Amino acid sequence: MTLSVEMTIPKDKIRELIGPKGQTIRAISTETKARVTVNDDGVVKISAPDEGAQEAAMTKIREAIADPEVGRIYEGTVVKVVPFGAFVNFSGHKDGLVHISELSPTRVNQVTDVVREGDVVRVKVIGFDQRGKVKLSIKAVNI
Repeated sequence: MTLSVEMTIPKDKIRELIGPKGQTIRAISTETKARVTVNDDGVVKISAPDEGAQEAAMTKIREAIADPEVGRIYEGTVVKVVPFGAFVNFSGHKDGLVHISELSPTRVNQVTDVVREGDVVRVKVIGFDQRGKVKLSIKAVNI
């Protein structure tokens, strides 16, 4: 027996749910074993084999379209290391920068002294830059 449910998301969040080349919505379907579709009006249909899969899919959808909250702590994965910091993917499929000065309470010589690509880290949203990009901190998590 298949369970079906519909939920509505804001139209301006449809692109975030679908993701680049459908990557986000496919990942939700794969991870939860639920079939997820969205139409142009923002109506999301979820067909799942059981209640657990249905709830998991709904949670992942909410995470994918949620805006990052300043002060909130997320778990994420380091996706790229650059000389001035590390880019971390968190909250579904959002990326933010942990500047080298936000990696540790002590001075860091090289980013790779603290994190490497693929590391799972806890990050705190500390703000947004002038272009709306998310600013993250690892050292603020432990304060």
